[in-house]
Amino acid sequence: MNKTKNLIFESAIKIFSESGYRGATMDDIAANAGLVKGTLYYHFKSKEEIFNFIVEEGLQILQDQVAKVQVMNVGPVEKLISICRIQLTFLYGYTSFFKVVMSQLWGTEDRQNQLRSKIKKYIDEIEVNIKSAMEIGVVKKGDTELLAFQFFGSLCSSAIYESIHNEKIDLETIIDCTIKFTLNGLGVSV
Repeated sequence: MNKTKNLIFESAIKIFSESGYRGATMDDIAANAGLVKGTLYYHFKSKEEIFNFIVEEGLQILQDQVAKVQVMNVGPVEKLISICRIQLTFLYGYTSFFKVVMSQLWGTEDRQNQLRSKIKKYIDEIEVNIKSAMEIGVVKKGDTELLAFQFFGSLCSSAIYESIHNEKIDLETIIDCTIKFTLNGLGVSV
């Protein structure tokens, strides 16, 4: 990503996080990035295009890390533990991005449908490992898609916990507790 697009990326996340999608304006995004509005329009035709860009770029950061886990020569439970650690570290490192994503998950507009589709693609990566763990008898038989969504949701809940507790939290403690809780829910002792 070039320097200007990175400025727009960071600025848009901040503005969407603070003002919501409806309250955010191209003027606000440009001003926060220290750019003239024309530069913004040179790169993006609309606020929705910027929104889709930040979602695509932000989720790609997460998916790139998970792709590395998927090719590791370890078992499915170890992969789930790594995914848990990656997702929580990502959510805590990109809190404003997480707020933007969560605020737009519901609704019927095209950007919301696209967002859900991208989240589903990520959750599919979790499901692959749950299926593998079931096949080797480490995880109890069940609806793998539902379990993958629950796995994802429990990790997101930890990030919500942080947003409510403004004091400094110990990320490693949160990660360890969440890994134990989530894997215990799948029937895996850790």
